[in-house]
Amino acid sequence: MSHEFVDRNRLWSRFNAAIASLPEPPATPIAVVDLDAFDANAADLVRRAGGKPIRVASKSLRVPALVERALATEGFAGVLGYTLAEALWLHETGVSDDIVVAYPTVDAAALRRLTSSPAAAAAITLMVDDPAHLYAVDAARDTFEVPVRVALDLDAGLRLGGQHIGPKRSPLFDTADVVALARCVVARDGFELVGVMTYEGQVAGVPDDVPDQRTKSLLVRRLKQASMAQLEVRRREIAEALARVTDLEFWNGGGSGSVEATAADAAVTEVAAGSGLLVPGIFDHYASFEPRPAAFFGLRVTRKPTPAMATVHGGGLVASGATGADRLPIPWAPPGLHLTGLEGAGEVQTPLTGHPAALLGIGDLVWFRHAKSGELFEHVRHVHLVRGESVTEVVPSYRGIDRAF
Repeated sequence: MSHEFVDRNRLWSRFNAAIASLPEPPATPIAVVDLDAFDANAADLVRRAGGKPIRVASKSLRVPALVERALATEGFAGVLGYTLAEALWLHETGVSDDIVVAYPTVDAAALRRLTSSPAAAAAITLMVDDPAHLYAVDAARDTFEVPVRVALDLDAGLRLGGQHIGPKRSPLFDTADVVALARCVVARDGFELVGVMTYEGQVAGVPDDVPDQRTKSLLVRRLKQASMAQLEVRRREIAEALARVTDLEFWNGGGSGSVEATAADAAVTEVAAGSGLLVPGIFDHYASFEPRPAAFFGLRVTRKPTPAMATVHGGGLVASGATGADRLPIPWAPPGLHLTGLEGAGEVQTPLTGHPAALLGIGDLVWFRHAKSGELFEHVRHVHLVRGESVTEVVPSYRGIDRAF
């Protein structure tokens, strides 16, 4: 019997006991975060960062208490937010006074709030990769007396044989284009150029040690090595060119899957991580770290279509991205359960097969893992923090405080 099989059975027993101890059974899906795994993952990320600070990617958490828990860990500093409205809320509620919005914004209402608040403008940095993003800020503001902090988002993809490998984000690749936009920012009233971001998603977000895909995994690892080598040269050249334009406060890079490689780059002053705290399904097969799943959701068996099957209520929490089996939730505990090929994970019901299905009865809980980090918590209002066999606290998700960012 494998170590993982035993651990998953123990998890099933622990979580069942923790939920059973609550005064009232919560509605499903029941979101749970294992604090022991979360804290161990946080410590491992700090180790991998090698002394460089880690900016918490809030998109991968979406639970204020978890963002605060990460920030309270030595080695973490600041938040990498995903909308300006979210950044404003994080600042207003005192979660953080150092927030970089990872994506450009044209949210006029949020920009008006930012530019009318000196305190918020001093705490929040906007991301730009086009002069049009600057025009959007100017169109929303009433005064130029409140300077807006901005960072440049640079394309960090790999160019190989005329192909571009990596996320399709910024149009800024060549050093000349980066410098031109930097000069544009510096020359405009009401802006301060303070940082740069290079997110190498083709390294940080792609599994490279999949057991049944050995040849593909080898190719992915080689592409990652080529990408990091090319990016190191580009970062150095761009950093030298930008130093002749302005002094930057930070250079952000990487993600949970590339912490060591990104932190080793001399140009990078901080790394970003979020998914590595919860370790969703698509982070199971990385050569760079050992996964400790920390986030789960529980569904109850409501039908037994055959003695050998169990059907749970709900389950269709499918992840974003290119469609495929890796975007489906994973039946995790008890171990040995499988989705069916015909129905998969359904919005109102999910049939399960496998040996444990015959042992499950009406009302029993089955624990799943979401394929991606953070997206689980868009489906729940409350998150149960568990240590051992006890729920230590029930905290709200963004949805639980009526925030949809």
